[in-house]
Amino acid sequence: MSDRLDQLDVEGKVVIVRSDLNVPTAKDETGRIVITDDGRIRASVPTIQSLLARGATVVVVAHLGRPRGEVVPDLSLSPVAARLSELLDAPVAFIPQVSGDEVDRAVRALIPGQVALLENVRFDARETSPQAEERGSLASEWARWGDAFVIDGFGVVHREQASVTDIAGLLPSAPGLLVARELASFQRVLIDPERPYAVVLGGAKVSDKLAVIGNLLERIDRLLVGGGMAFTFLRAEGYAVGASLLEEEMVPTIRELMDDARRRGVEIMLPVDVVIAREVSADTEVRVVDVGEIPDGWMGLDIGPETARRYTAALADARTVVWNGPMGVYEVAQFSAGTRAVADALARSSGFTIVGGGDSAAAIRSMGIEDSRFGHVSTGGGASLELLEGRTLPGIAAWLRVEAGSPAAGTPSPSTGDMT
Repeated sequence: MSDRLDQLDVEGKVVIVRSDLNVPTAKDETGRIVITDDGRIRASVPTIQSLLARGATVVVVAHLGRPRGEVVPDLSLSPVAARLSELLDAPVAFIPQVSGDEVDRAVRALIPGQVALLENVRFDARETSPQAEERGSLASEWARWGDAFVIDGFGVVHREQASVTDIAGLLPSAPGLLVARELASFQRVLIDPERPYAVVLGGAKVSDKLAVIGNLLERIDRLLVGGGMAFTFLRAEGYAVGASLLEEEMVPTIRELMDDARRRGVEIMLPVDVVIAREVSADTEVRVVDVGEIPDGWMGLDIGPETARRYTAALADARTVVWNGPMGVYEVAQFSAGTRAVADALARSSGFTIVGGGDSAAAIRSMGIEDSRFGHVSTGGGASLELLEGRTLPGIAAWLRVEAGSPAAGTPSPSTGDMT
């Protein structure tokens, strides 16, 4: 599917590109909004450059945060437009509206080779409306001046929204280079992966990852569990977990899952020691204990050093690794060693490794580990989870439906259809 963007007719046309520019921001000492991680903006650049090189006018649509249909000045995309301009080394016209006559006039004033960015599309309540007619009315306003549509925001392809699904039905459409790369990468781990195949899952709640585990059990050789979700697994094995995060209602389900894994010959690795504290803070007292020795009132906040060593060894010979979710509260230095150990193990791996977006991607960047040391670092935490669950992504399904009846971007491959 890498040639689909090349097959879209864009010369002299206005191409609407749905990017994912939902980057973390903070206020500096002067109160100015600054971008703290521009990874998603960087990821959007290749598709925009490709379109510009072929004589297109590019209008980027994106969102920032959750303004819930209201104008929230702190969630304006204006700082993003400035950073995108720096990365493209070319002016990016910021249009401070989402739709309407002002947008129409501004877009029609652009010439091929120019780039514009609309204001946060979620400032318009129609973008995320559950009513198809409302979403469609917003998409129709864009389609008045747009000639083609490119979906390049992998972080939103699991959403049914005006700028993701509805616009795809109104214009010739194609996936961008980022989305194509994301799908190809996940295809490698979902269809005939190279073995041994290990999956590392962390994060807070096992309920958030249960569908992933269920879909992957028949494909993988090892499942390494960390983060808060590990304590529900440990409780299912009969351990007391103190004040650690626990989904007690999930314990019977986890017991069944572990029995199923054993029948399939899948090795499930759980922590054997944990880093504990009474509270999550940088100056709290910290201990390392075996998993059966967590005192009342103490909580596990990271996998322990022996667990980290075992997990590192288990990943050393893996030919395919998927990692989604940190091993502990990595934002606090005292509880970051487990996440660092897994990140380093994947960075050293000679197999194909995927870091599944969200907190995992944020963790490796906060630790100064370059994305290039991994096979693929996903830009979409939620979308990557839904792919691993085997679910259909609405943004991809909408594009495939369009292409089934249009020659604009080629014929969908069976493998892509299977994936989504």
